[in-house]
Amino acid sequence: MTASVQIVDYVEQGQSLYIQLKVVDAETGMEVEGEVRFLGELLYGELIHEKKSPLTDTTRIETIAYLKTHFGR
Repeated sequence: MTASVQIVDYVEQGQSLYIQLKVVDAETGMEVEGEVRFLGELLYGELIHEKKSPLTDTTRIETIAYLKTHFGR
């Protein structure tokens, strides 16, 4: 199974890149909307946080990999 990640919008401000996205968790079928932020190469946000994310671990990891690849960071 793979997660469905949809980038709704993003904006760059200096070193920061703010990304609005929708993710459909492949394991639960639940759709989650949220915002994450790249600060340089590092990615932050509750949506992808190991303990705070509503996503399953597999979907969370796939989402992180997708965003890093998509934005080349």
